Amino acid sequence: MLMGSGAREAKIHYLDGTFRLLSSGDHVRCAVTGAIIPLEDLRYWSVERQEAYADAAAGLEAERRKVRG
Repeated sequence: MLMGSGAREAKIHYLDGTFRLLSSGDHVRCAVTGAIIPLEDLRYWSVERQEAYADAAAGLEAERRKVRG
């Protein structure tokens, strides 16, 4: 998996429908669960909060946390 010596977390700027790499890497971490998300599997993120999510459920949880404040 991604735990090899070459694994490096990417820095990303999230945009509507796409993202831009700010520094190279092969994965990001889910802001809710901390799970490693390979860039090729990255499908969920928040442009407003500039954070990635492992899946739709994690994105929903982030939204709930925002509402609860």
